[in-house]
Amino acid sequence: MNFPSNLRYTKDHEWVLLEGNIATIGITEFAQRELGDIVFVDINTVGKALDAEEVFGTVEAVKTVSDLFLPVAGTINEINPALDGSPELVNQEPYGGGWMVKMTVNNPADVDTLLDAAAYQALIGE
Repeated sequence: MNFPSNLRYTKDHEWVLLEGNIATIGITEFAQRELGDIVFVDINTVGKALDAEEVFGTVEAVKTVSDLFLPVAGTINEINPALDGSPELVNQEPYGGGWMVKMTVNNPADVDTLLDAAAYQALIGE
């Protein structure tokens, strides 16, 4: 399983890539494997300011629907437009084309409090 070292991770299996004060967020390879085939991504929080650990959307797989939790506080700027017609990108490219949202982070230092790759790998027992 892949654990890119340039990302931070949450116990809820989201990943964060911080560039300045803009964070790109998606779900981990582990999460997409656990969910199975992703058939729909529902995010309608563009423009909303949310706190860390608030639900920013849902991801629907063949057998389940799971909430998506925001790793850090901030405002959702953009939803990945490719997921509308191709939700399977989350399965195929969880750390690339399958990203979910981009957001402006209130405090970029908050990202440093998230799990690094080694800690996330230990959390899931890989």
